[in-house]
Amino acid sequence: MISSIADGLVRSVESVGDTISETLFEPVIRLGVTGLARSGKTVFITSLVANLMDRGRMPGLAAAQEGRIEAAFLQPQPDDTVPRFDYETHLGALTASEPRWPDSTRAISELRLSLRVRPTGLLSGIKGPRTIHLDIVDYPGEWLLDLALLDKSYAQWSEETLERLRDRPSAEDYRRALAAVDPLSALEEPVAQNLARAFTGYLNAARAAGYYDCTPGRFLLPGDLAGSPVLTFAPLPAQGSAPRRSLAREMERRFEAYKSEVVKPFFRDHFARIDRQVVLVDALGAIHKGPRAVEDMRGAMTDILAAFRPGTNAFLTRLLLGRRVEKILFAATKADHLHHLQHGRLTAIMQALTREARDRAQFAGADTAAMSIAALRATTEEVRSHEGRDLNCVRGRLLDTGKAAAFYPGELPQDPAQLLGPAREGAEAWLDADYQVMSFAPAPLELRPGDGPPHIRLDRAAQFLIGDRL
Repeated sequence: MISSIADGLVRSVESVGDTISETLFEPVIRLGVTGLARSGKTVFITSLVANLMDRGRMPGLAAAQEGRIEAAFLQPQPDDTVPRFDYETHLGALTASEPRWPDSTRAISELRLSLRVRPTGLLSGIKGPRTIHLDIVDYPGEWLLDLALLDKSYAQWSEETLERLRDRPSAEDYRRALAAVDPLSALEEPVAQNLARAFTGYLNAARAAGYYDCTPGRFLLPGDLAGSPVLTFAPLPAQGSAPRRSLAREMERRFEAYKSEVVKPFFRDHFARIDRQVVLVDALGAIHKGPRAVEDMRGAMTDILAAFRPGTNAFLTRLLLGRRVEKILFAATKADHLHHLQHGRLTAIMQALTREARDRAQFAGADTAAMSIAALRATTEEVRSHEGRDLNCVRGRLLDTGKAAAFYPGELPQDPAQLLGPAREGAEAWLDADYQVMSFAPAPLELRPGDGPPHIRLDRAAQFLIGDRL
C-alpha cells in the first residue's frame, strides 16, 4: 500500500513537470492506436505516418490543405524502454514490387513524428512556426480488454468465463481438462500447466471463431512472459474457502499477480498517459461471422471504452488529475472491401454498435466519433451486370492466389437495427442476407512525389484526432 502511494506521488510529480514543459515549449500529442485482432493497426500507423510526411492525399486535414505544415520528420521516441514501431520495414512491405501486408501487432511500440506547423488566425503574422510532437503508441486491443479485470475478483472472473464457454464447441478440450481435476487438491505444477495450456487453446480458438471476450489478453500474446507462473492459471468453479497450497488457492494468487504485475504496469506506464485514441474495428469481419459475433463485438466496444478516463485536458485538469482521453475515434476498417455507396451504411452500423459507449464518453466531456476508413486502399470499384441487375463490386488481388478478381459482398442494411436486433436476440444466422468478406492483398503502388499511400478517409480521421492541435 505504502509503495503504491509513493509510486503514485512520484508519477504525479513527473506528470506535472511534463505538463508544464509541453504547455510552455513544444506540445506533445499522445495518440493511442488499438484494435482487436486483424483490425489493421500496423497498416493504419504506417499509412498515417507516410501520409503526414507526404501530404498530397490529405485534403481533409486542414493544416495540410492550408499548407501550414512546413515539415514532418521522425525522431527517437521519448520512452527509451519501449520498442520503436518499425515504420521503415512496414512501409517497405507495402511498397515492394510484390507488396504484402506487414506483420501484425504483437506487443507495445511507439513512434514520434514531429511536425513544424505555422499558426493560423491573428497569431500567424506574429509567431513563427512551432514544433508539435505526435507520439503514436501502438498496443494490442487484447491488452486493453484486460483493464476490466482490475475491478474483478478471481471468483467473479471465473464465474463469468465459465458461463461464456459452457456452450462453445471450441472449449471442449478445456471442459474435459477441468473435469479431470479437483480444485481443492494440493497444487501440482504439471496439472496447473495443463489447465493453462488447454485454456489458452480455447482462447485462441474463440478468437479465430470471431469472439472478442478473450481475456486475459497476454495468454494470446505472451511475449517474454510465456511459460511464467503469471500466465499459468485458468478459471475454476467456485470453491468457497480453499485450503492453502491447493490448486484453487494458487490459481487465485496467480490471477491477482497477473493484475498487479502485468495489467497495472501497462495502465500506469502507457495507457494512462494517452490523450487521443483510435479504436480500429473489423466490423465487416464480425458481420460475416454472424449475429453472435456482432453482439460480442458490441459488448467488447462497451468494455473497451469503460477502460478510458474520458474528459477534457485543460491545463489545470492535467496538472491536478493527470491526462484524460479528449477524443476517441471508433473506425470501421477495410472500407475498400465495399463500394463507396455502402460506406455510409457501414458508418451507421459503427455508430449504432458504439452508441452506448460513445454516449458515456460524451457525457464525461470527451469528443467521440465513428467512421469507416481504409488506411491503405487495396481495391478499385466497378459495376457488373448479373441476372439483369447491376452490382456494385470491388476488384482487387486475392490474398491466397494473387489473382485479380471482382467481388460483390452483398448489401448492408440501411437500418443498423436489422443487424443489431438479431444480434441482441442471440440469433444463430442472418435470416434474409448473406454477407461475404474477401481477403485482398495490397495493390502495387506507384506514388508520385509528395503523395502518400492511397486511402479512404484517413485524412478525415487525422483531422478529428489531431487537427485541433495543429
